[in-house]
Amino acid sequence: MSAEEGGGQPRIVLEGPKELLDRIVEALKEVYDPEIPVNVYDLGLIYEVRVEGPRERPRIKVKMSLTAIGCPVSVALPAYVEDAIREAVPEAEDVEVEVVFDPPWTPERVTPEGRELLKTIYGYDIVEQWKRAAQQQY
Repeated sequence: MSAEEGGGQPRIVLEGPKELLDRIVEALKEVYDPEIPVNVYDLGLIYEVRVEGPRERPRIKVKMSLTAIGCPVSVALPAYVEDAIREAVPEAEDVEVEVVFDPPWTPERVTPEGRELLKTIYGYDIVEQWKRAAQQQY
């Protein structure tokens, strides 16, 4: 299965067997950025998940980003992602997590679920506030 998830925000590329992708996405939803109380999937830090090879010994490749290039968890967070996937898919032959900054992460990548969580936490829509501030700069 090949799919791209996302409403109005940038897409998350998901390629591979649906059953494995579902397990991986659920695992990603258990990994949290320690500075922001939203999981890495709903925060929009996951750009791609690709499952290659046989189901019995799949190779999983993930492209993710961070909220900022100088993020203090730049080493730890990808390791947490890898560990969560290895636990969810113990039959995986390999799990590779690559951190990318192109395109750069913006709040527009936050999923609708993540956006609702942020509204509950902060009491306002930070995505809309970010969009307004970005428009005022240009």
